[in-house]
This record gives sequence, structure tokens and C-alpha cells, in this order.
Amino acid sequence: MFQGETAITIDDKGRLAIPTAFRELVGKACGGRLVITYNPFEAGCLFIYPQAEWERVRDAVNKLPGSLSAHRRMQRNLVGSAAHVEMDGSGRIGVPASHRAAVGIERKAVLLGMGDKFELWSEQAHHAQIRQVITDEDLSEQMLELKL
Repeated sequence: MFQGETAITIDDKGRLAIPTAFRELVGKACGGRLVITYNPFEAGCLFIYPQAEWERVRDAVNKLPGSLSAHRRMQRNLVGSAAHVEMDGSGRIGVPASHRAAVGIERKAVLLGMGDKFELWSEQAHHAQIRQVITDEDLSEQMLELKL
């Protein structure tokens, strides 16, 4: 559904404009209702889910047994920190100040369409990620089967 990279500017009120190419898709997918939460796997990044996709992820994460600390961390980072937002008439959403501060997003950010969700990266963290290369030691069996 969502694919591509867009440089984003966060305005003084903490809002970002959903790129025009995605606005109609977001409207159809969830009526403009999105959920912003932390990426529990990588620093400097937030996940932005359409409402229905978020509900699927939330329910799966909440089913994890709380007896393992990794499960509890994931539940806190994803479910406990989720913020519901809605696109305004200009296609903007507000990103909570606590979320922006935690991942280092100030004025400049990068929005990545990742299929079923968006990733919102601080500009610095995104640049650090794309400078990393995949080495032979990183390759999984599934990656070896890809024809790129």
C-alpha cells in the first residue's frame, strides 16, 4: 500500500503533512485515522499505522505472555505508547512532543512508506541507517533467495 521515501518538515506545532501521494490511500485505508507509536527495534524511528492495521498489531502484541521482559517491553513501546491521531483538512497529523523528543525528531524527518505502515525517522537516524550496508554475515536464508 505505502511505498517510498519523503523528506518531511515538522512545523512549529509538531505537525507533519502526509505526502499528497499518500493522502488518498490513508483516507481510503482508515478515514484519516492513524496511530503513532515507537519502533521497538530501532532507535530514531516511529511507526505510523492506519487504524485497522494498528488494531491487528495491537491485538497480536497484547496476546504475548507478560511473563517475559521482552514481551512487556514490546507491549509498553507499542501499545502503551500509542497515540491516536487524525488527518486534518490539509492532510496534516500532529506528532506528540513526547514521541518526537524520544526519537530525536526536531524539524527535519524522513517518512518511509513500508507497505502496511509508515516509518517516521529523525533525519540523522535515517542517514545513519542508509549508510549501513548488509554484509555477507547479515544474510539470512530468505535474503539469499531474493533475486534483486
